[in-house]
Amino acid sequence: MSVTVQCIRDGQFVLVVARDVTLPRLSLDTVRLLGGNEASCGPVGSTPSFAIYQFPVTACGTSMTEENGYVVYENRMTSSYEVGIGPLGSITRDSQFELLFQCRYSATAVEALVVEVNTVPPPPPVAAPGPLRVELRLANGQCVTKGCAEGDEAYTSYYGEDEYPVTKVLRDPVYVEVRILERTDPNLVLMLGHCWATSAPSPLSLPQWDLLVDGCPYQDDRYLTALVPDVGSSGLQFPTHYKRFVVKMFTFVDPSSLAPLQETIYIHCSTAVCHPASGSCEQSCARKRRAVPGKRTEETVVSSGGVFFTLSFHTKDNCSVLRERSGFKGNHRRLTFQRCTF
Repeated sequence: MSVTVQCIRDGQFVLVVARDVTLPRLSLDTVRLLGGNEASCGPVGSTPSFAIYQFPVTACGTSMTEENGYVVYENRMTSSYEVGIGPLGSITRDSQFELLFQCRYSATAVEALVVEVNTVPPPPPVAAPGPLRVELRLANGQCVTKGCAEGDEAYTSYYGEDEYPVTKVLRDPVYVEVRILERTDPNLVLMLGHCWATSAPSPLSLPQWDLLVDGCPYQDDRYLTALVPDVGSSGLQFPTHYKRFVVKMFTFVDPSSLAPLQETIYIHCSTAVCHPASGSCEQSCARKRRAVPGKRTEETVVSSGGVFFTLSFHTKDNCSVLRERSGFKGNHRRLTFQRCTF
C-alpha cells in the first residue's frame, strides 16, 4: 500500500507516504500537513522512496469531534505543485496529492481510518482572465496644512468624471496617475512606454507632444516631465500596479502662425504588464547598460479627460502678435506673445 496510517494508544499518528502514491511520482518534499508549519510536524524519517510522519493527535492542525461513543481526531495532508504562467494561460505538470485520515478512540478500542486518497481538482487560475484594465486619472489634492509638500498631497484625491475638462494655467503642474484595475497579483509590474498629449480625445489625432519616451522624460522638452519616485512609500496595497508623473501645463500652437491655441489637451499612455520572473521590470532612465528586460504582456493605451488651457489675463484676438527672437535651443524657438489687455 502506498499510504499507511497507524493510531498508537498513547495518542500518536504514524503515517508512511510512498513516492509512487501518484503518477507521475509524488515529490515528497512538497507534502505538508494541514497545520504543518512547525518543525515537529515534518517527517521524522525519510528515504528517496517514502517519508514517515509521527505526531500527537492534538497537534499539527488536527480537529477533534465526538461520534457514536468515539473521540475522532482528523487531519489532512496535501502536496504543493508548481504552476507555469504563460501569456494566455497557466499549466502544471506536477502530481497533486490529498489525504484525509482519522484516528478513532473509545474506552476499549483504537481504530485507524483512511477516509480518502485522491487528487485535487485542477488548480484555479493564477490570475483572473480577461483583458487588462488600466486607468489614467488626474490628481487634485492640495496642501491644507502649513509646511506640507504639494507633490506629496496631490495624490490624495482625484478629479471625478463630472469635473472634466479641468482648467489649468500655463506651467501649472498636472499630476498624472496610471494604475492597473481589478488585479491582486503583487508580482505584476505596470510599465509605461510612450506617453503623449493631443488636442483631441483620440490618441491618434494630431498635433501631438511627447511626455515620456520608453517610460523616461522626453528630453527635447524644456520643462521635463517629472517621474514620481517611491510610490511604494505611499501606503498603496499594490504599489507596483501604479505609475505617477507630473507635467507642466502647456498649449499647442497653430502650425502656420505659431500662435498659441486656447484648446483642451488630452494625455495618453501606452502601458504593459511585466512579469519579473522572466527578467528585470525596472525602468532606468540613466544612461547605463540595461538589464535583460522582463516579459511584457497585455499592452493597452489609456487616456485622460480633457485639460483646458486658460489665460490668466484677458486678450483681444486682433491684439495677439507673435514676434520671433533670435536664438535657438534644441527644438525650441524663442517667441514673444504680445498681449493687449482691457
